Amino acid sequence: MSFSDQSGAQPRRINVHNHHMPPALVEPMKKAKLGHPAQSGWTPQQAIDDMDKAGIGLSVLSVPIPAVSFLPKDDARRLARECNDYAMTLMADHPGRFGSFATLPMPYVDETLKEIEYALDTLKMDGVCLLTSYRDRWLGDPSFDPVMDDLNRRGVVTFVHPNLPTCCSVTLPMIPPSMVEYGADTARAITNLLFTGTSMRCRNVKFIFTHAGGAMPMFIDRYATLSTSNPRYAAFTPNKVFAELRRFHYDTALAANAPAIAALGQITPVSQILLGTDFPYRPSDYQVAGLQRLFSPEEMRAVERENALHVMPRLPTI
Repeated sequence: MSFSDQSGAQPRRINVHNHHMPPALVEPMKKAKLGHPAQSGWTPQQAIDDMDKAGIGLSVLSVPIPAVSFLPKDDARRLARECNDYAMTLMADHPGRFGSFATLPMPYVDETLKEIEYALDTLKMDGVCLLTSYRDRWLGDPSFDPVMDDLNRRGVVTFVHPNLPTCCSVTLPMIPPSMVEYGADTARAITNLLFTGTSMRCRNVKFIFTHAGGAMPMFIDRYATLSTSNPRYAAFTPNKVFAELRRFHYDTALAANAPAIAALGQITPVSQILLGTDFPYRPSDYQVAGLQRLFSPEEMRAVERENALHVMPRLPTI
């Protein structure tokens, strides 16, 4: 099924969750025995073919996990720079088809601050990509405050992708970690940002959480009662917490199904939901088809394009 013909000749959807594989990242990941088979055959043309089949005009790129966080400091700094320069080359070679979230050398804070400056001030990238956790430290950890405060000062679009924390990598040895732990780590990151006060302090950061918020919707009752059940969290009233959850953005990657979208819809309005497909780990066309069964045509126009342009108005759309 092709979705290119959408009341016009040009594909117009915007996908905010699309992974690319910079050549400089291939060998280090292979040496560290990281990665996924779907990454090995990635090419720009493969990505464009998938986009065209799904009626996607533009995809905002991010590198796959664990990004460069598995490397020593100097290697992480160097490789993050190479990944960002490569993304800009892709954008120049394929005008209007790609945007990009910057790769950052987290968890190294000083190096990350320098790369934020380069990526946003020099390269003019569309935002940054953070992972939910780094070596069992989540984004609200005080050690990451300088990074979060800089992103807040700049008002940066911050795409948050799940990582596999070392604490939980073998909890179900016979099951791939992606089955449960990615959704769980997204929920951990959201919970950590909320109840450390980081998200309330950094209200200018435009967070996009992947996979419809992961397991987070299942914890709403616990969020609502924490302020009354634990004096330490008395300031985190349900109204304040739910206001944060409603202002966050969420993508639809691997969540184009009725239970996931219904749960997310109880937390946030359609205006905060963005099309994401997680290519190359899943083809984009079947996810678009799934979403069309769950949203009205008007809602679908918002999810597949208008909301992304509201969050990132400078996207070079065709």
